[in-house]
Formats: sequence, C-alpha cells, structure tokens
Amino acid sequence: MTDAQIIVLATPVFLGLIVIECLVGRVRGRNTYRLNDAMASIGLGMLSQVAGLFTTLLMIGIYKLVFTHAAPWALPVESAWVWIGALLLYDFLYYWKHRLGHRVALLWAAHVVHHQSEDYNLSTALRQTSTDWIAGWVFYLPMALLGFPPLVFGVVALVDLLYQYWVHTQQIGRLGWFDRVFCSPSNHRAHHAVNDRYLDKNYGGILMLWDRLFGSFEEERDDDPCVYGTRSPLRSFNPLWSNLEVYAALAHDSWHARRWTDKLKVWFMPPGWRPDDVAQRFPKPPFDLRRVERFDPPMGPLQRVLALLLFVAVLGGVVALLWTAHTLSRPEQAAAALALLAALWLLGWLGSGGGTATARSVARA
Repeated sequence: MTDAQIIVLATPVFLGLIVIECLVGRVRGRNTYRLNDAMASIGLGMLSQVAGLFTTLLMIGIYKLVFTHAAPWALPVESAWVWIGALLLYDFLYYWKHRLGHRVALLWAAHVVHHQSEDYNLSTALRQTSTDWIAGWVFYLPMALLGFPPLVFGVVALVDLLYQYWVHTQQIGRLGWFDRVFCSPSNHRAHHAVNDRYLDKNYGGILMLWDRLFGSFEEERDDDPCVYGTRSPLRSFNPLWSNLEVYAALAHDSWHARRWTDKLKVWFMPPGWRPDDVAQRFPKPPFDLRRVERFDPPMGPLQRVLALLLFVAVLGGVVALLWTAHTLSRPEQAAAALALLAALWLLGWLGSGGGTATARSVARA
C-alpha cells in the first residue's frame, strides 16, 4: 500500500474529527471555523498530496541512494530498538528542520503555507506546502547515513506527521505534565501565534524536550491570547498564490538589490530581512498586532452552496487520484493534477467572495 493510499484511508477520520470539533465549538459558543478558510486549508492539503505524487519519488529516491551507497551498515528492520531510535532521531531532525524553516527565508517560503490561516483548528493541520521537496529532504539524510532502512524512515515519518494532527485545536486546554514533555494543543497554539512572546517557539513534532533543551520553549499564557496567521498576511484563498507568495517576494527583493551579496543573502537570512536599498525603495509597514484584521470576505448563500458542492467534487477527485495513481501513466497523473488545481483555484475564488455581485443580481431578479 502506498503512502497516498494510507492518507486516503485516514481522510474520513480527519474529516470526521473536524466535524466533531466544529460541533463542540458551536455547543461551547467557541466556534473556530469559517467555511472559506477551512476549505482553503483542506484544499492546500489536497494539493500537497497531489504534488507528492511527483515529488515523493525524488525525496525517497535520494534517501535510498544515500542509504545504499553511503551507509556503512543496514540496521535490522526486525529490531524494536531500531524503530524507537528512528522515531526519536526523526523527531530530533524534524525539530531542526522546523526551526530552520522559521529562520531561513528559502525554507520559510515552503513552510509559510502551514501558518497562513488566521484560524486555528484541525483543518489547519491539513494545510500543507507543495514545495517542501525543494530542500526539506536534506535534513533527514543523517538517518540514511546511519543505516536506517527506507521502510523504517517512511513509517516513522508518517507517524510523526499523523501525531501532529490532533494538536491543532483550541477545544483542548492545558494538559499538565503532558505539556512539559510532548507537543500538545497548548504548546502548538503558541507556535502558530504571531505575538512577540510566542514568535519562533515550540518547534517539536512529538516531543517538547528538544525545545526545552535548545531554548525555544514558550508556555501559552492566558494574559497574552494567541493571534494566528503570519506577520505578512496572505489575504487570499488562492492555492497557487499561497504556495508561491513568499518565493515571489524573495525573488522581487533579490532582483532589485544592488549588491550581489544582498541578492544571495535575501534567500538565506531570516524571514523579513531586506537589503537597505530595497527596503527604502519598496517600504512595507511594520507589523502591529493591534491592527491585525482577519481576511474574511463575505460569501453569499449561492457562493456557499457552489463552494460546498465544488469542494465535495474536488475531494472525491483527489481521493480517486491518490488511490489509483500507481495505475496511471505520468501524463494521466499530470492531466488529473492540473484539472484538480484549476478546481481548487475556483474554490479559492468563491471563498474570496468571487461572483458575489453577480449572485446578488441574480437573487434580486
């Protein structure tokens, strides 16, 4: 069974828990969902999985190549300690990948997709990048060099990823000792916040021990409630722009920088760094938490119905593609992927209020 098929089997669980969380929030009077934002987040997750049909082979292929030709030994798959050690090492490497993903602009350009939502709920967990293949695979090569077989690597990577789903919720409060050891909803809420106190904190995937060890842990506090999103808001539900926005901004600054060293530094300095000459010619307003406003374009009743119908159709198409991808040729996969991308673009357009004026005219007629 392929990883894509495993995700397909997990999809009803993901969506079922989203429905439960939404119902719990409404009963408590603490609803954390907006239709357009949730569809955008889930849509980006679907796009990421479709992109994975073309990029996972590259990443796994590089891992296998290093494992086969550079590892001095192959650790035994049947040993429980190999699996435990692999999960711990993967989580440690994930911590550094995640941390550098917030501190290196090129890596942030990929990871930013996961942080763009200004809501925080289980749909946010599904909001994943389609460009992690550019550099994300580099961080796990030490596992190949140490002799962890590709099968072990693939399984623990999936375990680490699936674990992080449940922590994306505001409906579970603090968990005492659990918060001190493991990644939890409280810890991860702080990670997604743009408040000064929480910025660039709590990177651990499963364990918070790495954050405590390397000084990046911050506890969520009631007197400083989390504000979600990014400090350069996306203000769009377009799935393509979600994935390309930061790359485009970096390319813009690199192109306009006068010094060649700055043209290169733009890509490897922390997010937000800009050459002085570029910042002077193309100024951006400083971030002010007091002025944060959510991107929340109105959707009329017709847009909601159309968007929901299209969402269900796209979800069905993605599930069918992921389940049968191994039986399709590359051109067939590419054609299906492009069709789904166009449908996701249309979904984002509807979620952004596209066609609202036309719908009002029709309704009045």
